[in-house]
Amino acid sequence: MAAEGDLVSRLNAVGVTALSDALDRLGIEGQALGIMPVVRSMRFAGRAFTIRMLPVGLTGGSVGDYIDDVEPGQVVVIDNDGRLDTTVWGDILTFVAHSKDIAATVIDGVCRDSDRCVELGYPVFSKAVTMRTGKDRVTADAYNVPVQVAGVRVAPGDWLVGDADGVLAIPEGRVGEVIEIAEAIEAAEQTIRDAVARGSRLDEARKAANYHALQTRDGANN
Repeated sequence: MAAEGDLVSRLNAVGVTALSDALDRLGIEGQALGIMPVVRSMRFAGRAFTIRMLPVGLTGGSVGDYIDDVEPGQVVVIDNDGRLDTTVWGDILTFVAHSKDIAATVIDGVCRDSDRCVELGYPVFSKAVTMRTGKDRVTADAYNVPVQVAGVRVAPGDWLVGDADGVLAIPEGRVGEVIEIAEAIEAAEQTIRDAVARGSRLDEARKAANYHALQTRDGANN
């Protein structure tokens, strides 16, 4: 396995569209649809630290005390069952996460205090932004357990990657082959652009680059 920093660099370099095509080629359902960056310029890659939220009981509960246990470079992944009526991430968590060099936060749900993540350049990806606090509404129930994010299973240590086109998850043991296929797709696309710029027809350039085979699950041209 390549060094972790090298994997982060390569994942960020190819971006989520090529990685999404690579997941399709391998038959991996990893695209967390509907979860987008607060600001389009935000991007990240890192391993998951997962949190599962539940509706709060009569005694109340904590939304964010786990943050001190997240390591630099990890991605906070919060399963709040896609709820849009209560936030699970805000100003203070953004401040602490940024100060700890945490890579990003991905929420199956909503965040608030979006101006702070914009100010600090801290990547937050969620279904929407709102103002309503999660205090006395939801509580962190379990940490570093498998969770669901927009229908995608995310286990602790899995890779999350996000940019302007969304966010996806890659199983920990598959990241190397996903990157290799994504890099081949990116290289083929550059070859196609170069050929078209020289006057080639698009269909001919795609055929010459074997482009369809790179994106097809069985690798066969169609």
